[in-house]
Amino acid sequence: MSIRSTREVVIIGQGYVGLPLAIETARAGHATTGLDLDPQVVARLLTGISHVDDISDDEIRAALGRGYRATTETAVLAEADVIVICVPTPLSADGSPDMKSVQHAVEDVVRLAKPGVLVVLESTTYPGTTDDLVRPMLEASGRQIDRDFFLAFSPERIDPGNLQYTLRNTPKVVGGVTEESTRRASEFYQEFVDTVVAVKGAKEAELAKLLENTYRHVNIALVNEMVRFCRELDIDLWDVIRAASTKPFGFQAFYPGPGVGGHCIPIDPNYLSYEVKRQLGRPFRFIELAQEINASMPGYVAERLQDALNDAGKPVRGSRVLILGVTYKPNIADQRESPAKPIATLLARKGAVLTFHDPRVENWSVCGAPIPRAEDLLAAVVNADAVLLLQAHREYDTDELAAQAQLFFDTRGVCTHPAAIRL
Repeated sequence: MSIRSTREVVIIGQGYVGLPLAIETARAGHATTGLDLDPQVVARLLTGISHVDDISDDEIRAALGRGYRATTETAVLAEADVIVICVPTPLSADGSPDMKSVQHAVEDVVRLAKPGVLVVLESTTYPGTTDDLVRPMLEASGRQIDRDFFLAFSPERIDPGNLQYTLRNTPKVVGGVTEESTRRASEFYQEFVDTVVAVKGAKEAELAKLLENTYRHVNIALVNEMVRFCRELDIDLWDVIRAASTKPFGFQAFYPGPGVGGHCIPIDPNYLSYEVKRQLGRPFRFIELAQEINASMPGYVAERLQDALNDAGKPVRGSRVLILGVTYKPNIADQRESPAKPIATLLARKGAVLTFHDPRVENWSVCGAPIPRAEDLLAAVVNADAVLLLQAHREYDTDELAAQAQLFFDTRGVCTHPAAIRL
């Protein structure tokens, strides 16, 4: 398929989803504009500086050389042939999806977009958003679907820090509100994604993303609950998982940890639970139970560390606790929804004296109070009453650190030193 290099693409939101997409569309030959409301983000991008783990400064500079530009000016929407919405969809205080950013983006599209524009929503949301929220907003201005605009949903599948699966080689699910919208959106993504998977409609595409993350959420909760009773039964769950993983079919390994983090796993399943309760009036019990179990893990970790210190004859109050790794997954700088903060909060309330180390985080605060950063890792490990490994970055030789520590608590199951305490 030939690339239409004159196509104007505007991507609303230049964060962990929108920026990688902008890099790929620019690489594919499209005249790409990244629209973001944060002037500091835009200023950095225009000088070739990335704020996203998986996008290097060199890639930003290469995209700028291909014609990519970043701006805060919504007027750029007026020239767009394709508009992709990649804005945050967090949860409100009552647990309902917060759609304000999506609504504001669509309002700008309604006000400025030209006839024939293809609009794609990538922000994770509840099933029905594209059909029942975005489409009516576009049609309220007198526009007609498949004539004045085309509309589809395509869930983002960005996995920060994953070097094997990128935007290009991860299959792209696409579902339009009409067959023609599906076709046009699929053609757009086929220009820079190896495999495009067209589904029946936008609702199916929306639910596919929620199913992916709910599957992970529930299975993580399963092993998080198992790790508790396995300890009481004197069973090594890590060895159990290793053994089960040798089965070549019917099993996928999930591992316990100090809690779930990132924007997807702690948030996305709640969209589905909310919509089921809103529309059908009944709870989605699997999701609610998984949420309860996973949300309790920071408290369990704090209690386990307290018990370990007591066994060593030390109270938590006044003990020096070094936290290793404060990001939500290894080898990235992203701290969104990281369990490190609630764990640190609980330990601070118990009177622990906290320091932290993370090779990708220079400054870290909890409840508005800065936590001192250990600059000399080995010295900090030796001097701490307890070392708490929350994230196993590749820079950490956990066996060596455990050998030097007075007490080493491994919440990730990566340390093989006999003195280490596992979750």
